[in-house]
Amino acid sequence: MGENIIKEENLVYKKTSLLTEKALSYCPGCGHGTAHRLVLETIEEMGIQADTIGIAPVGCSVLAYEFMDIDMQQAAHGRAPAVATAVKRLWPNKFVFTYQGDGDLAAIGTAETIHACNRGENIVIIFINNGIYGMTGGQMAPTTLPGMKASTCPYGRDVESMGNPLKITELVAQLPGTYFVTRQAVHTPAAVRRAKKAIRKAFENQKLNKGLSFVEIVSNCNSGWKMTPVQSNKWMEENMFPFYPLGDIKVPAEQK
Repeated sequence: MGENIIKEENLVYKKTSLLTEKALSYCPGCGHGTAHRLVLETIEEMGIQADTIGIAPVGCSVLAYEFMDIDMQQAAHGRAPAVATAVKRLWPNKFVFTYQGDGDLAAIGTAETIHACNRGENIVIIFINNGIYGMTGGQMAPTTLPGMKASTCPYGRDVESMGNPLKITELVAQLPGTYFVTRQAVHTPAAVRRAKKAIRKAFENQKLNKGLSFVEIVSNCNSGWKMTPVQSNKWMEENMFPFYPLGDIKVPAEQK
């Protein structure tokens, strides 16, 4: 009997208490679940659950408030940075973050994103980039790669007629109001560790009141890409990462 008991000190992983028991609405193999876990583990480990307010977007992660056991506020499509701005200015001692996909953040919400970054709002933006509109039927997104197929570009994105993908993370890194800008992934254990370190740094930066921290996570969308989870991770490594290279883009001198 005793041999079947798993001792606490032998546990490799235990679910964070801030992730609710509500079944995730994401497709199996999607990176959203892992990204949720990293954000909530960070909040739990920092002991700031009672002082954190998250802003939920519209898109695949629209129900984030059902999965995260923290104070949450729903925002209209693309308006999460504007809502986060108001929350942070009303409660400057709170830790405030947005959690947004590429359609929400880099399409309908482009203006809110850029202006919040340019103003240097003291918030964290978590940006999930899977290069497609995952929830609404797999349409082309601002981040869809050249030649990449989607329901609205079934023969692949044609740059001449459809324009270039928007590298919004590099764009906001040029703005004076951003303090820390990085691009990570969550498809392997090593990538997960790096992503969590970046998220932790972003949240800790709010204590410094020196500007906005922006964390992009390049993720797969096996449903939208019409692949298995394993295939989508491989495709992501071979196609997404060369176009959206992982790593820190803007790091303050004192943190290097």
